[in-house]
Amino acid sequence: MTQINSFASIAAVRAAALAMALLFASHAQAQGVPQRLPTVQLNAGIHVMNAMVAASPEERSTGLMFRTEMGANEGMLFIFDAPAQQCFWMRNTPLPLSAAFIADDGSIVNIEDMKPQTLDSHCSSKPVRFVLEMHQGWFAKRGLKAGSKISGAPFGRQ
Repeated sequence: MTQINSFASIAAVRAAALAMALLFASHAQAQGVPQRLPTVQLNAGIHVMNAMVAASPEERSTGLMFRTEMGANEGMLFIFDAPAQQCFWMRNTPLPLSAAFIADDGSIVNIEDMKPQTLDSHCSSKPVRFVLEMHQGWFAKRGLKAGSKISGAPFGRQ
């Protein structure tokens, strides 16, 4: 009986912690606070990127909102559960960004430049699970385009 109550208490504590985390994330978004997420190192040939990983629906919906600065080789990798047409806009996002829509094998499908603070929709030309946002022009300055490869752990290659 004590062990069952212990498991119930642990489950209740975990549920309360999750609720508090979601509440904090909602509050942070409402207050205009950029989110901080775990990062992953990605490569495009000799070019190295450090990308925050937005994998949950809450993380993806906030994205890079409210961020006023970002390192030259920093960005955000959005990971979805299944390939689908992904569409992005720039609500509450002051930085001009480029979004690379990426297939499971790391191939860039298409790249879209996005203007800050707009609701203009920018979509993948084919179903994808990954979208990588970097400073606007980052991909073009490095000669990366549709067909170029991104490598790293999310794409099954280091």
